[in-house]
Amino acid sequence: MTRLNSAPVGILLLIIGVALGPSWVHAADHVRVALSERAGRLTVAAAEDLRLEMPSGDLTEVASGVTIIREGHELQVDGHPVRSNRLVIQGTHEGLQVTLQAAPPDAANQHWVVFGGLEITVRDGHLLVVNVVDLEDYVAGVVGSEVNPEWHKELLRTQAVAARTYVLHKVLQNAGQPFDVYASVQDQVYTGRQHVNDTVLDAVRRTRGQVVTYEGRPIFAVYSSTTAGPTEDAMNVWSKDLPYLKGVDCPFDQESPWYAWQVTIPFDEIQSRLKAEGYPIGWLATLTPYRMTTAGRIKDVRILHSLGELIITGQEFRRILGYAKVRSTRFFIERIDRHVVFAGKGAGHGVGLCQWGAKEMAELGYPYRSILHYYYPGTEILPRDQVDMTLPSL
Repeated sequence: MTRLNSAPVGILLLIIGVALGPSWVHAADHVRVALSERAGRLTVAAAEDLRLEMPSGDLTEVASGVTIIREGHELQVDGHPVRSNRLVIQGTHEGLQVTLQAAPPDAANQHWVVFGGLEITVRDGHLLVVNVVDLEDYVAGVVGSEVNPEWHKELLRTQAVAARTYVLHKVLQNAGQPFDVYASVQDQVYTGRQHVNDTVLDAVRRTRGQVVTYEGRPIFAVYSSTTAGPTEDAMNVWSKDLPYLKGVDCPFDQESPWYAWQVTIPFDEIQSRLKAEGYPIGWLATLTPYRMTTAGRIKDVRILHSLGELIITGQEFRRILGYAKVRSTRFFIERIDRHVVFAGKGAGHGVGLCQWGAKEMAELGYPYRSILHYYYPGTEILPRDQVDMTLPSL
């Protein structure tokens, strides 16, 4: 059994014994959410004492709060080395207040209030911070973050089932990885308890354990904000031939603020962003749509430059320029001079459920089950205990 050095005033560090590993770390009804892969400093506070666990099983009780940084390949807790590259913080009934400072150049602070616990690991010279949270608490944190918590109750229930299904699919997909999902648009936006209200909790409670399935397994339940036309085949975006992710008409989302948009990006900025991503390009001459999908989105972009030609996917082009600028691949180029003017429709990849479309369907009287069946054709909603938690064989 080890003991940390004397703690600073106001922080009580006390080794209270050896215990088995925390029961929630890899439990089937918990989700591992990566809050940050590049944290430089982590501060955790709670209304109750925190419990820190080392890989050895030693438990340490800490009064009120703690700051964790990386020192070489190991961790420091309030300036005291713990001779380990991994630490678990067990949550409290009131939740954990988490402040993350990312490593430069992304050094802005992020603030969270989360339930469950935290796994902190030194990885690739930074702190990997993972929130291990109950499945249903995670779903509530996604629903309140992905859509307006004041939207129609049937839309909130739709989002709850989609979010639960998506994360269960990712749990299967990432079983051998350090975490299941990111807390960002790379997967589903999750902000802990920040946007959870009574209507969100009611939606999660009334759909508890419900999962959208195909052949008994949780589907890849992707969704996006606004399709502004037919939804897209997964094959055209990710080269995935999934029978439940085929395009359907979506005439319901015209009230979305992103139904139509326009953005102007300096020509030099496009060139520098492509170079920063490692594309060997010279001076840009022009860029044009190269291939289109059946739903009217840009599948590939053709870029002519002083060293030749570059063809990249529309999704990659959008990622490089920024999802918040080029909001979808349903766009055309209105003008090119020193700037490029993009005029487009919709927001997101356009595959699966359309959130603004589902919102209007809910307001028109469609129940959440009908909305889910519409956007994920050929699926069945099953209770959690009847779901086959295996990936389909290739």
